[in-house]
Amino acid sequence: MKSLWAPWRVSFISSKKEEGCIFCNKPSERDDMQNLILERREMVFCMLNKFPYNSGHILVAPYRHVCNFDELKIEEWADMLRLLQDSIKILKAQMRPEGYNIGFNVGKASGAGFDHLHLHIVPRWVGDTNFMPVLSETKVIPEHIEATYNSIREGFSGLNK
Repeated sequence: MKSLWAPWRVSFISSKKEEGCIFCNKPSERDDMQNLILERREMVFCMLNKFPYNSGHILVAPYRHVCNFDELKIEEWADMLRLLQDSIKILKAQMRPEGYNIGFNVGKASGAGFDHLHLHIVPRWVGDTNFMPVLSETKVIPEHIEATYNSIREGFSGLNK
């Protein structure tokens, strides 16, 4: 039997679980690099998923703690969609994915880890799902999260808003 070592996962497994909501806490800490916050807009922000499905997995959320779509103000919804568009533009330029999974997990039954409404943008490439998840329940992330953060952040800094 072969072993696949993923020592960075131990920090998630053994870490003390954060109190409260990451989508409320992280933006208020004002340490964007540490918190993987890529972009801040008037009503919403985006950040890399610290434990991504694929490299470049972005989360878009309003600053205001809302749990359901019917609680969103139209301005928040519009800001989220603009940031979704810009995020895809940057992912396309920086990472050249061949497709995307875009969606929401709303409520605990859907698998949402936090009640704070947020949008997932997962870049996809042909062949990124292979034998590893099927046979060993292991997902291989090909790029270190800091390299992904720096690349996407650079894209946002060059974006004409």
